Amino acid sequence: MTGIREALGLLWSASDDAKMVQEGKAWHTWGEVRSLAERIDSELTRVGCGEGARIGVVLSNRTESISSLIAILGKGRTIITLNPMQPTARVAADAVASRPQVVLAPGTWWEEAEFATAIAEAGIVGFSVDGIEVEQRAGGPEVTIEVATDEKDPVAVEMFTSGTTGPPKRIPLTWRQLEAALDAVHGHTGKGGDGREPLTGRVSLVSLAIVHIGGLWGVVQALSEARPIVLLPRFTVEGWVDAVYEHQLRVAGLPPAAMRSVLNAEVPKEKLASLRAVTAGTTFVSPDLADEFTERYGIPVMIMYGATEFGGAVAGWTKPLIGEWWTRKRGSVGRPFPGVKMRTVDENGKVLPVGTTGRLEVNSRQTGTGTDEWVRTSDLAHLDEDNFLYIDGRADDAIIRGGFKVQPETVCNALRAHGSVLDASVYGKPDERLGQVPVAVIELAEGAQPVDEAELKEFVRNQLTGYEVPVAIHTVDALPRSVSLKVDRRRLLEMVAELESTRV
Repeated sequence: MTGIREALGLLWSASDDAKMVQEGKAWHTWGEVRSLAERIDSELTRVGCGEGARIGVVLSNRTESISSLIAILGKGRTIITLNPMQPTARVAADAVASRPQVVLAPGTWWEEAEFATAIAEAGIVGFSVDGIEVEQRAGGPEVTIEVATDEKDPVAVEMFTSGTTGPPKRIPLTWRQLEAALDAVHGHTGKGGDGREPLTGRVSLVSLAIVHIGGLWGVVQALSEARPIVLLPRFTVEGWVDAVYEHQLRVAGLPPAAMRSVLNAEVPKEKLASLRAVTAGTTFVSPDLADEFTERYGIPVMIMYGATEFGGAVAGWTKPLIGEWWTRKRGSVGRPFPGVKMRTVDENGKVLPVGTTGRLEVNSRQTGTGTDEWVRTSDLAHLDEDNFLYIDGRADDAIIRGGFKVQPETVCNALRAHGSVLDASVYGKPDERLGQVPVAVIELAEGAQPVDEAELKEFVRNQLTGYEVPVAIHTVDALPRSVSLKVDRRRLLEMVAELESTRV
């Protein structure tokens, strides 16, 4: 398998006229993408950013970001992702705290005084990147921030976790991890890009924000396999369906919230007839939702399990596995990828028997250590006798109510079973007597009439123990979501606070 950096170098053998990135209905050729990548590389080299340099990028779904990735990763530099969907002050603070030598951002960001001033005062060199133009906007003639690099295990990407349950954590992903993840995916799917003329074959559809590991991984895999990329600015049902239909895609990613949107839009079956499967896995995927999608369109849902810390997925379903096992293993997230080992342990680290729920530990080249060490996750899980993995909740999400443990996902599933509820989120609210109590927030299904809170509580009492029943159930027009389409817990708490203040 060719390494990622070497694979990026092979793009230079492609024809300049080859279609590379589609935005909307317009295609950008490899010649255009290459020309901008070379301009960015030239400017980075001019200010002293060679191999190992750390480059921050305000990373939105646009062609300029693809050129930036090629210029940075292609020369062995490190990319620090900055999320353009965050408020300006937060992006500026993230950039300063990350201490990159250079920041690349669209010109509109440099017109924000709060952003431009913070970058300049931190001594970071800044460039605007728009169209074919690369213009220096901050800093002196060369970088002044020093970089300490690990020559044994250099970092390729520094990115934030989704931060749905708390402040995001910055995660370093090494070249070794990314290449191990690519090997694992190819071992799982049996596909690769070796031996094919660059920028030919089926396109890769990237509909998630590339500042999230799901979207970024889609771009890195497409570039490594030298495939053309269809880049959606953001997920919309219309944009996703049009891309699938236009390019007759065989496989496409569809997070659960997006899957529900496709079902609610009643997309004609013929529009998705080319699909042989969809992949899903940025968050919990209900087997009921997967079955509903398969029943409607005849398309199997290949659920995956992974995390930012692993550089992508480490377990999942394939079509053959679905055909053989789905009815017996419904609710599982699939089997570990080739080369990945998993086990569960108790709070003291003791390995638990097969079928017993505990903290999930992973042993893989995709982990941060890359050795024979076991890396403990925040997920509660169990593995059955056939090595299928089941995610039972998150250890750090557990609500302790008067000494009793409540798993939010258990309560969410009970609420989702109500015909009027599209989705739900549950969190622990501090309580003076009990420590914490569960509070639920629901989003109604399209066309559903509002449901009385007392009715919902009575409904879930038949499925839950008494201490699991939420003390309050709020209804919102739409659950707030992050770039990975997970529920954004911080924004959710702000919405609830506003609802409660309004009631008062």
